[in-house]
Amino acid sequence: FLLVAQSKAKMAAHNKFGKAGEEMAAEWLCRHGFELLARNWRSGRLEIDIIASRNAVLHFVEVKSRHDDLFGLPEDWVGKKKMRHLLKAGVAYQEKYPAWDLVQYDILSILVDQNGKPDFFFIEDVYCW
Repeated sequence: FLLVAQSKAKMAAHNKFGKAGEEMAAEWLCRHGFELLARNWRSGRLEIDIIASRNAVLHFVEVKSRHDDLFGLPEDWVGKKKMRHLLKAGVAYQEKYPAWDLVQYDILSILVDQNGKPDFFFIEDVYCW
């Protein structure tokens, strides 16, 4: 019972940090001139963390946040499989909302230091196969 409770507590903390990272990302994007269109948009099992627009470009943004870089930087955790899922989700979004001519896939990496200060690294127009 104790192991299950500890596991759930760690899972809850991880989920809270992920949600806090997405909130920080949304605020950062707004401060940098983006208009948020959707958060956690889903198509079946696929999900896009943030969909935003700026200067007539539709942005599909994958958010990755970490407390430290012991196991690599946050952006290192966006692998080929995750990118394929993001691309498929983007296609599904475009099928539903076809008005966009210019589309780009981005990663917003957030590394939070020991004092809780976030460091943002925005990687625009990422295309991994």
